[in-house]
Amino acid sequence: MNVRAAVLAELGLLDVDGPRVVGDPRPAVLSSPLAVADCAVASVSGCLAAAAELAHARGGRRPDVVLDTDHVAAAMRSEVLLRDPAGRAIEGFAPLSRLWPTADGWVRTHANYPWHRKALLAALGVDDGPDGDVRPRLADAIAARAAAEVERLAYEAGGLAVAARTRAQWHTDGPGTEAVPLVSVVPTGAGVPLPRPGPLPMSHLRVLDLTRVIAGPVGTRMLGALGADVLRVDDPNRPELPLHAVDGVIGKASTTLDAGTEQGRQALQRLAAEADVVVTGYRPGALRRLGLDPDQIAERQPGTVVATVSAWGTTGEWGRRRGFDSLVQIATGVGWAATADGTRPGALPCQLLDHASGYLLAAGVLTALARRARTGEVAHVSVSLARTAQWLLDQGIHATHRDTGGEQRPDAYRVDLGNGWSGIGPPGRLDGRPLTWPRLPPAYGQSPAAWRDRA
Repeated sequence: MNVRAAVLAELGLLDVDGPRVVGDPRPAVLSSPLAVADCAVASVSGCLAAAAELAHARGGRRPDVVLDTDHVAAAMRSEVLLRDPAGRAIEGFAPLSRLWPTADGWVRTHANYPWHRKALLAALGVDDGPDGDVRPRLADAIAARAAAEVERLAYEAGGLAVAARTRAQWHTDGPGTEAVPLVSVVPTGAGVPLPRPGPLPMSHLRVLDLTRVIAGPVGTRMLGALGADVLRVDDPNRPELPLHAVDGVIGKASTTLDAGTEQGRQALQRLAAEADVVVTGYRPGALRRLGLDPDQIAERQPGTVVATVSAWGTTGEWGRRRGFDSLVQIATGVGWAATADGTRPGALPCQLLDHASGYLLAAGVLTALARRARTGEVAHVSVSLARTAQWLLDQGIHATHRDTGGEQRPDAYRVDLGNGWSGIGPPGRLDGRPLTWPRLPPAYGQSPAAWRDRA
């Protein structure tokens, strides 16, 4: 069974033909010793197949779906290809977010957000200051310690750092994702019928987006392109970074609520109560104090589909940790599998774990909604970057791979986002029409904390 067929089987779509895929099955820009292109195309293909299934479940007709692999390659690098009004790219990583040599190996840090930077420096006893001054002092502090010690100290202080592991080492040290489905869809009860269908598979459906940084936002914006009314909510005390304040709110409305106040907490719970889908990307248990953990939502609003995306899964010590794609690549063995020289961990040609997990998350939501439309069954959907990394590694390492230096035509998929910005449009065509982003231009935090009336 090829990778695309396996994803359809995972989603319970054994009797459904996936999208008609056109173009090079392995675009050069996604070249890697690992099956990056195969998994990229499979994740988007699964999402679109699930969208067609939902359209069939709601309206009795399955649309014709076509997927261009070059478009997938561009979409997998959407944050890299985002351009501001001057045509400039937006830097995605801070200077202290990088790979460092340690006393016994390598460690990867993540310090994009100021609070993570502060915690990392405090953990290693390094005074803050200009990046040019801090970097050599941090390098010395890391080089003097074992990688596992740097990892431990950073997480204990609320920062982020992971030791570079082989796949075998991750199998021993990690949370154990072998028995976990790639896309988990677990029934939680029964719900009321879905709203009337519309022109797109997700028309008239509301999605509350409580996610940040690529994976969750990719999934929810794809649901927006498929017709959903998506409302993203952020904490005003933890504002988004410039890149993600645009890339993360494409296709959706964006608002802020301080859930630390009673008024903010009640407003957030009201939005959740009126949503058809709630998507969360916070650490497991982090939303319990707000009454927004999956089991709490299922108890209060049994008809709501809840979807969660995590870095490391939901079990054990790792399930309580923060994480990002770059860290998961290094911790799970992807970095060593992608090494160029065997002495330094490598990286994938895109943040595949984020993007593929986002499309798989959307696929799970679409699958759960199709089941609700047909049977009334409601489900909890979950994916994790670590499980996606295992899926990628399961495809094996290829001795040779192409590297032609870049994508052939990313601008063929570039669209106007408004206010001078441009980016990559959503991949896929339904009945000959390309999917498009709603809610343009993106406006971070500027929408009211309320749903639009259902059209």
